Amino acid sequence: MRYIYRIYQICIALPIILVLTILTSLTTSVGCVLGNGHFWGYYPPKLWAAAILKVLFLPVKVVGRENLKHNESYVFVSNHQGSFDIFLIFGHLGRNFKWMMKHQLRKIPLVGFACEMSHQIFVDKRGPSKVKETYDKARHTLKDGMSVVVFPEGSRTFTGHMGTFKRGAFMLADELQLPIVPLTINGSFDVLPRTNKWFWVKWHPLTLTIHKPIYPEGQGAEDISKRMDISYKEIMAGLTPKYQGYVKNPNQ
Repeated sequence: MRYIYRIYQICIALPIILVLTILTSLTTSVGCVLGNGHFWGYYPPKLWAAAILKVLFLPVKVVGRENLKHNESYVFVSNHQGSFDIFLIFGHLGRNFKWMMKHQLRKIPLVGFACEMSHQIFVDKRGPSKVKETYDKARHTLKDGMSVVVFPEGSRTFTGHMGTFKRGAFMLADELQLPIVPLTINGSFDVLPRTNKWFWVKWHPLTLTIHKPIYPEGQGAEDISKRMDISYKEIMAGLTPKYQGYVKNPNQ
C-alpha cells in the first residue's frame, strides 16, 4: 500500500498540487493588487490548503472551535511539527488571520510581494524604530476579528517534540493586549518529518486542537512570562504521548 500511495503522489497528486499552487499564487497576488488584501490573502490559500490535504487523502479533525468568539482578534501560538502545519492551519482553523514572519522573507521573489500585499506581519528587530513599526502595523491590522498565527519555536522540530518558545508572539500579545490561543498540532510530523530528505508523504491523520484563550491579566514582563508558560503547557498536554516532553532541537 505504501508504494501504491507513492506512485499516486508522483503521477496524480503532485501535478494537481503544482497546478493548484500556481493558480493560487496568481489569484492571491493579482487579487491583493486589485482588491482587498485581507480577503485575497486568506480565502484562496485557505481553499488551496484544504484541497491539498484532500488530494493526499489526509483525514483532518479539528477540536475546540467553540472556544473562539466571533469577531474577536487572537494571537494563535502553535507547535511546529512539520510542513503540513501550514496546510492544516490555513485550511482548517476557520479564522481569517495573518502570519507573523521574519522580515527577510520580503526578499523572496513573488512570495515576498504576495505577503506584503496581503498584509502579513513581518517582524523586524533591527533597532527600536523597526520594532515600533512592527507593533504599529500589527495594531492597525489585528482588529475587527483579524488574528495572527505564530510558531514560537521559530522552526520545525527535528524530533516531533517541542523545543523552547521565543518571546516575540507573547510580547506582541502583551503590547496589543490581545488574548493568546494555544494550538496543538498532531500528526504533521508523522506525515512529513523535517528529516525526510525524499519528501515522501506518509498517510496519517491530522488533528488541530484549539485551546481556550488566555486573556491578559496585566501588562509587562510578568504577564508575558506567565502566558508563555501556560501556552507551552497547554500545547504540550495536547500532544500525543510519544511526542510529549521537551527534547532539544539542533537549531535552537
